[in-house]
Amino acid sequence: MGAITGKDFIDRLNQRKTEIWFNGQKVDGNISEHPAFKGVIHTKASLYDLQHDPKFKEEMTFSLLGKKKRIGLSYLQPKTKEDIKKRRRMIEHWARHTHGMMGRSPDYMNSVLMSFASSAAMLNERENCFPENIQTLYERAMDEDLSFTHSFITPQVNRSQMNLGFSNEPISAKVVGKNEKGLIIKGARLLATQGGLTDEILVFTAPKLFFDPKEAFAFSIPSDTEGLKFICRESFVGSESTFNHPLSSKYEEMDSIVVFDNVLVPWERVFYYENVDVAVDFLIKSSFNSYAYHQAIIRQVVKTEFILGVAELLIKTINVNEYQHIQEKLSEIIIGLETMKALLDKSENDPEIDEWGYMRPNIIPLRVAGTIFPKIYPRFCEIIQLIGASGMVSLPTEKDFESPIGTDLDKYLQATNRTAEERVKLFRLAWDLTMSPFGTRQIQYERYFFGDPIRLSSQLYKSYPKQNSVDIVSQFLGLKNQ
Repeated sequence: MGAITGKDFIDRLNQRKTEIWFNGQKVDGNISEHPAFKGVIHTKASLYDLQHDPKFKEEMTFSLLGKKKRIGLSYLQPKTKEDIKKRRRMIEHWARHTHGMMGRSPDYMNSVLMSFASSAAMLNERENCFPENIQTLYERAMDEDLSFTHSFITPQVNRSQMNLGFSNEPISAKVVGKNEKGLIIKGARLLATQGGLTDEILVFTAPKLFFDPKEAFAFSIPSDTEGLKFICRESFVGSESTFNHPLSSKYEEMDSIVVFDNVLVPWERVFYYENVDVAVDFLIKSSFNSYAYHQAIIRQVVKTEFILGVAELLIKTINVNEYQHIQEKLSEIIIGLETMKALLDKSENDPEIDEWGYMRPNIIPLRVAGTIFPKIYPRFCEIIQLIGASGMVSLPTEKDFESPIGTDLDKYLQATNRTAEERVKLFRLAWDLTMSPFGTRQIQYERYFFGDPIRLSSQLYKSYPKQNSVDIVSQFLGLKNQ
């Protein structure tokens, strides 16, 4: 099959019997037509259609040696610097199509699975490990162009005690049994973005200070596996109107709690289990971070370009571009954008070959970018709010313009160079980007995209090569090396 179309994606999703709960009710019928999910599913379908657009096909897909069918390029395992740049061009196409607003466009999880397959040899001859299952899933995902969500966060019952002793029943998902068919998992995981809206869910445990071996596992199962349910948060889709809610109507990605009620995970689906060392090593030493960061930073650069465009349009519409304090604010966005682009370029220009022969973008500049963006993105949103000022508050709707009061709006809300309807359309975009439930969720999402910002800074400090700088100072002072 290879690269699928949007129709393929929607048809396959509608055929699944995934257990999804929304607003206290179990979702029935075609998931693609549900008001809370319709926008993002159809937007995602349009991404798959880009793979077949003659203008983008060569940059969106590739062929494996000796095979004719085209495969989504986000599955490409880079062997050269040019391969990394090919991946960037492909990721940019999807990011620009969604203006960087979809943190879980298909290429993110495709990149994660590709990284797992590229590093699967780490698991060879280690206890309770099945590297062949990773390779099998990777090949099937390429062949069927599968979509994935993932979850690795534990419930926030009591972070200081790591959920120990709070319940006789498992709270954090863990292995509660094993039989000849596979593992039995019970408990919950948090924050599966697009949970229930994909073919499969990839579950793995992030390294942590206190590790229960029963929670040290990784596997992938279909979203409609018996006993698996997705409990959704409130929807942030304002409406289907692209005038009133230009972003949330298309890009609102549902987040969900994932509940495992004695779910059987077949052995052929298990990557590893009950091996704490492997659970720690695999995410830290594999290419996971390199490729996940690379995809995310590309998207964040595109998103920042979009934010700069919104801010500049606001300035021109209300004619404040000559004020120096406005220029200073826009320069903050420009500096952030160019910094992110430079770090991304450096990661691609200084790649590293890993021990399995795959080319990884340099992780250090990617970690720097990943530490910077959670700080600057909320500021960019604040800048748009400050530029828009009171104009971000009094915003009529599409129906207001179509009603008898439309003539009043045309007169009193016009701009020097735009009609009232054009002006309000722009300001509603700025509002949906920074102040609506969708916009504020985006701020929180980017703050914690790679995890706790303090922990990210700590990881950067620990991983950054500092010894050369220390040696220079020691030599200058005549100190002995330590």
